[in-house]
Amino acid sequence: MVPVHVGYVGVTHDVRLDGLDLFFTHVHLHGVPAPVRRFLPDLIDRTFDRQIEPGRVFDLTLPIEQAADGYTAMDQRRAIKVLLRP
Repeated sequence: MVPVHVGYVGVTHDVRLDGLDLFFTHVHLHGVPAPVRRFLPDLIDRTFDRQIEPGRVFDLTLPIEQAADGYTAMDQRRAIKVLLRP
């Protein structure tokens, strides 16, 4: 059996996984916290100044008034990341 490595970034919410479920499966689960708040102000500035193009990350664009719809789309896996425009 070939080992499988699963990685994630960020803190899981409402996800429970019994370690015994993975113990004999050769699945390795690796995760780290994401210090997003530390990097976010600089990334927002560089995005608005057009120094970086976030198009590879965002797959749905909505007006800011529809922010709740964007969260719903991500929760339902219809979008990976939503870009909100003013």
